[in-house]
Amino acid sequence: MALSDKQRELIEEIGIYHENNGFQPAVARVVGLLLVSDKPELSFDEISEALNISKSATSNALNMLLNTGHIEYTTFSGDRKRYFKIKSSNWRDLFNKKMDDLSALNDLLKRVLEVRKRESPAYDVQLRSFISFLDYLKQQLPSLIEQWEEKTRKERA
Repeated sequence: MALSDKQRELIEEIGIYHENNGFQPAVARVVGLLLVSDKPELSFDEISEALNISKSATSNALNMLLNTGHIEYTTFSGDRKRYFKIKSSNWRDLFNKKMDDLSALNDLLKRVLEVRKRESPAYDVQLRSFISFLDYLKQQLPSLIEQWEEKTRKERA
């Protein structure tokens, strides 16, 4: 599969972004490739060859992305191969999971303030500010989503 220089650069940039968010390098590059590829689905071999990664690294990356719901696969009649693609229908689920994670972090940070005995006013001010922001975000987010959905409904009409 031929990729342009711009596609390769973007795969790398997407890869770095995802690495900075906890993905392993091969996993991050697979996401990048599936996003920028001209083909809607790619086979195992196409992914391995395009990224020049081992079959083991490709397999591990695809399994991780399948298990976390980031990608899905399809098959075609008469072809035994699986073809992988970004699971774009679940962006809301992934977003909600991120928000749940932030909410759990916020609860933990509130407990930190309750149990910590040391005196550190500057740190406490910053921590309370972050907790306050997370509370505000959790409160405002449903309204923002509703506003966005209304806007997109109007744009489609």
